[in-house]
Amino acid sequence: MSTLQIDRLLETVIRQGASDLHLAVGRKPTIRLHGRLRELNTKTLGPDDTMALMKSITSERSQQELQEEGTCDFGFAYGEEARFRVSVFRQKGSLSLVLRQIPNRIMSFEQIGLPPICKELIRRPRGLFLVTGPTGSGKTTSLATMIDYINVNMDHHIVTIEDPIEYYHPHKKSIVNQREVGVDVPSFSESLRRVLRQDPDVILVGEMRDLETIEAAITAAETGHLVFATLHTTGAAGTINRVIDAFPTNQQEQVRVQLSVTLICILSQALLARVDKPGRVAAYEFLVVTPAIANLIRENKVFRIDSAIQTGKKFGMQLLDDHLWSLYERGMISADEMIDKGKNPSDLTEKVHRSGGVVGRTELDESEE
Repeated sequence: MSTLQIDRLLETVIRQGASDLHLAVGRKPTIRLHGRLRELNTKTLGPDDTMALMKSITSERSQQELQEEGTCDFGFAYGEEARFRVSVFRQKGSLSLVLRQIPNRIMSFEQIGLPPICKELIRRPRGLFLVTGPTGSGKTTSLATMIDYINVNMDHHIVTIEDPIEYYHPHKKSIVNQREVGVDVPSFSESLRRVLRQDPDVILVGEMRDLETIEAAITAAETGHLVFATLHTTGAAGTINRVIDAFPTNQQEQVRVQLSVTLICILSQALLARVDKPGRVAAYEFLVVTPAIANLIRENKVFRIDSAIQTGKKFGMQLLDDHLWSLYERGMISADEMIDKGKNPSDLTEKVHRSGGVVGRTELDESEE
């Protein structure tokens, strides 16, 4: 397979609006479209094919890493049309590749349905803004939208630390410096330690992977910076617990106090396949840290946060399951999809039954409609 082939595959991904391209030995190239896997009508790949495809897009440095670690991740631009985030890994002695498409066009708040109050919150001069959710839930896209909004409307110095860089941000009203882990900086935590000397106003931490990074992000937020960071957690309460539990027991008390002061909000999201038209829709859980919620965090009463979100609707707060339910009621998502992505599947199932709906329909039923 020549490099021409990879171009043709990437063209297909862009043209169809697929989110990912999977290349594995013993299977035809496969795309993920609106959350579902679809094989492309080409030949089944052999070990030589995936090797050739890998070589056509992977730099020497990444090939070296693949040799040593058995896996490598990198990003590359495909002309003006899109960027791709690539993961190459060994399996059963052969190579597999997964390419995630990152559109060049950054979407607006309205297009991705972010809570409007986000615009006010990201004007804050300092604090921690967490965006959470499972892999592929659109965290990167939401963050890109918020960073772009700051870039267009405010004169700030924005520093991002990413692995790898996904969306490219040109300088607009702000200065944007994007640093890639493994290329520009050795690690998230090391980069965060040094970033405070670079006169930043806004810092984006691609992922809070370990204790050092979490610690450095909280410190940066405390010392007068607006810090955006992501975690692979679902829901606001679960996120707060995850951050606190990362610390040794003897530090947890202090971290609760720090979080109660620095945390601005938690945006927890899920991405769902639509049933009313092709495409996907995001559902959000949104917690804004009010003085009452800051008290709950400080006093270790995180279990009461969900009910505080329900009473905080006037601040733009909402629970994930409530948003999922409203999407279901509007006929945008299926009951099964809602229950799969919900935090309390049994409660949602019961609500569907009470409203006369059906759970557990087969795909055959859906395709007949």
